[in-house]
Amino acid sequence: MDKKEAEKEIAKLSKEIEEHNYRYYAEAKPTISDYDFDMLLEKLIRLEKEHPDLVKPDSPSQRVGGAVTKEFNSVKHKYPMISLANTYSEDELNDFDTRVRKAVGDHVEYVCELKYDGVSISLIYKHGALHQAITRGDGVQGDDVTTNVKTIRTIPLKLKGHGYPDEFEVRGEIFIPLKVFEKINKEREEIGEEPFANPRNSAAGTLKMQDSAEVSKRKLDSTEYYLLGDNLSFTTHAESIEKIKEWGFKVSEYYEVVHGMKGVHEFIHKWEKKRNDLPFDIDGIVIKVNSLKQQMTLGYTAKSPRWAVAFKYSPENAATVLNSISFQVGRTGVITPVANLTPVLLAGTVVKRASLHNADIIGKLDVRIGDTVFVEKGGEIIPKITGVDLNKRPAHAEKVHFITHCPECNAKLVREEGEAHHVCPNAKNCPPQVTGRIIHFVGRRAMDIESLGGETIEQFYKAGLIKNIADLYDLKAEQIVPLERMAEKSAANIVEGIEESKKVPFERVLYALGIKHVGETMAKKLAFSLKSMDALRHANMERLLEVPDVGEVLAQSVINFFADKDNEHILSRLQHKGLKFELAAEEIATFSDKLEGKSFVVSGVFAKHSRDEIVNMIEKNGGKNVGSVSSKTSYIVAGENMGPSKLEKAKKLNIPIITEDDFLNMIK
Repeated sequence: MDKKEAEKEIAKLSKEIEEHNYRYYAEAKPTISDYDFDMLLEKLIRLEKEHPDLVKPDSPSQRVGGAVTKEFNSVKHKYPMISLANTYSEDELNDFDTRVRKAVGDHVEYVCELKYDGVSISLIYKHGALHQAITRGDGVQGDDVTTNVKTIRTIPLKLKGHGYPDEFEVRGEIFIPLKVFEKINKEREEIGEEPFANPRNSAAGTLKMQDSAEVSKRKLDSTEYYLLGDNLSFTTHAESIEKIKEWGFKVSEYYEVVHGMKGVHEFIHKWEKKRNDLPFDIDGIVIKVNSLKQQMTLGYTAKSPRWAVAFKYSPENAATVLNSISFQVGRTGVITPVANLTPVLLAGTVVKRASLHNADIIGKLDVRIGDTVFVEKGGEIIPKITGVDLNKRPAHAEKVHFITHCPECNAKLVREEGEAHHVCPNAKNCPPQVTGRIIHFVGRRAMDIESLGGETIEQFYKAGLIKNIADLYDLKAEQIVPLERMAEKSAANIVEGIEESKKVPFERVLYALGIKHVGETMAKKLAFSLKSMDALRHANMERLLEVPDVGEVLAQSVINFFADKDNEHILSRLQHKGLKFELAAEEIATFSDKLEGKSFVVSGVFAKHSRDEIVNMIEKNGGKNVGSVSSKTSYIVAGENMGPSKLEKAKKLNIPIITEDDFLNMIK
């Protein structure tokens, strides 16, 4: 297929895919199977790889992510994102209505909307395409998260229909659906990581992740509820919401236009009963004056609009009896007290357990066995005890004493000065800590042994087949088959997956080892700088501090890891089994110090390489990739559709702007 034909086919596929995207995610009315959709997307991506100069910023392929954002630039809002006034009182809502009618007269319509419990976002569109996505921040300015927002399939990259202004802004809420949140937490528990407390915090954290491919996997959702712009022709808020729906935005199907406060109160009471049936979290109701003319008359206070108010539901709680407290050991040795309760219905689910966090919380609550306690969910997925009904305390209620020894291995617990948690120091022999390290090692972002999950690791450990990560590579299928729920096929898959993991590159092997403070990004920096496990083993403090972003605490952690004789023995076994302990020769051949001392900002879409590839080339040639433009920036590597704010700042600071070819010539 020549370039002209490819351009036509890419345009056709893009239009078709975005139409299916809208039907599936915004309307929940898919017209093709998931498989057929995936095949269309795969065909588009393949064509774009063959013709990289035809890739557009609003291509549906951009939704799968892949770009890395080191820093999120701060951007000033054109229209300040001020907060709504909150109330928990229906009487105060009546006072709000009185103030509105006093200002605009008795003929007032209100729009009642669900208050999604997520992250506020400002979406700016120019000429029918998404231009920029900005978080609320402090209301005056927020962070540019456009790259990550492009992965959210309910946010249009290109608008449908016609009649939209050349430039406008839409406000909305980004959130994680409850089913997706539960799945994420299950996966986190399987790899030994702490589950997220609630969907809101998880959505906020996801939106600021550096790797947009990881953001894409989190399946964020969004709903839009407010249109802003110059010279808009609408007369009511409801009319503008219906119009943005026509343009391809997902809007809430639950909003209602009501007359008078009777309708407002009915809406509040209806959703107080039904909110636990929703597939997402809400924490209240938003009431807005429908007439845009009346909104202008009412205006704003210094902190919030006078034409809108948020009614917040009180956190749901229930009273039940505390029967006992058990103590759990986490992967890092942290001890968490868990309350075992008489089952009680709370926020639509039966609650049997609740977190007590740490010894200080137990002491502060003065909670005792047999107490009637108040359990609250609020915005938290994991229930917590918030108080004790002292009037119902049994005469001989047993005072809770925090344990002194590990419930798993009986080691004496330690608590460092200034720390909230007690910790089991027996990291090498405490079962949950040992299995936690192995689960981390086999995880998707580490050695990626798909056939090994948390339950299987624990089963192997209890059966005596593995005691550390090196033991995995000695496993034989005939050892696995006799175990419960195992068969020849599953045993063969496990052994094959372990063997396949030997191909994982050095930087991921380094991350998989679970060295304290060495995450994915830091493992890559250490690997690129020192290039082999042996060099890392012999690196002193001075050498480690030369690696970008390595501080003394992290450097000491690396030194301590390699000084441990047990770790040395495990590393020797892993090396003998064929794991990659150094960068490949062909990869090292691409390294140089040509860019040493120089920092680069990479912005835009490039013809010959992806943004990630250019960043890797910068790092491999001794340069530093930074996310934002400053006086310390050496060069801007600019592709098509470079961010306008970066361009403006670069010109202001007289920073050289170079093309992709200019950059490639620098490292030739």
